[in-house]
Amino acid sequence: MLNQTVPAFLKALHSNNNKTWFDNNRAHYETAKSDFRDFIAGIIAGIGKFDNSIAALEAKNCIFRINRDVRFSKDKRPYKNNMAGYFNKAGKKGNGAGYYLHIEPGASFIAGGIWMPEPLVLSNIRQEIDYNYKEFKKLLGNSAFKKHFPKGLESSNVLMRPPKGYDTENPAIELIKLKSFIVSKTFTDKEIISKDFEKEIFNACKAMKPLIDFLNRAID
Repeated sequence: MLNQTVPAFLKALHSNNNKTWFDNNRAHYETAKSDFRDFIAGIIAGIGKFDNSIAALEAKNCIFRINRDVRFSKDKRPYKNNMAGYFNKAGKKGNGAGYYLHIEPGASFIAGGIWMPEPLVLSNIRQEIDYNYKEFKKLLGNSAFKKHFPKGLESSNVLMRPPKGYDTENPAIELIKLKSFIVSKTFTDKEIISKDFEKEIFNACKAMKPLIDFLNRAID
């Protein structure tokens, strides 16, 4: 169960995103950070029961830093207003598809897949979809998958025209035109501190695992 210290700290940080406040509340942050690390360790253990590639990960290697990189950003707020973890066989630095958990008051979600992969990886994924379109279509139409992700793959990053080597008559063309392969499910502030939150995360991750396996097969 996610300790309330985590959303409580993040809510306070959202209203006081500056170094002076953060330094004065570092003890509060350290407590929330520790509680979040413990929660992530439990998530890893739970996902590891149905995805062996995740089971051996350590929480510290999956959690992102709270400090923002502001060097090239107009937004100079020094800290993120969220705590998040990414679960890939190589941890948060893995290049393949994986699971992502984002905790932020008013904007919490679980997601999975791969976001904006590099050209060679993207090419391999498109080829895999082209060669195995029926399999890919079937996993996207699975009842458990559709229950958790009724909108299917996110389509905010998509080509206007078919990529080189593909034509408009290809039955998989709308999927091939995607530049990211991501699904997500949102949670309310009440849901993230409920006793059923972990169970909901595991169910969502289990439903998205066939997608992640398909993508990683293409990448590997």
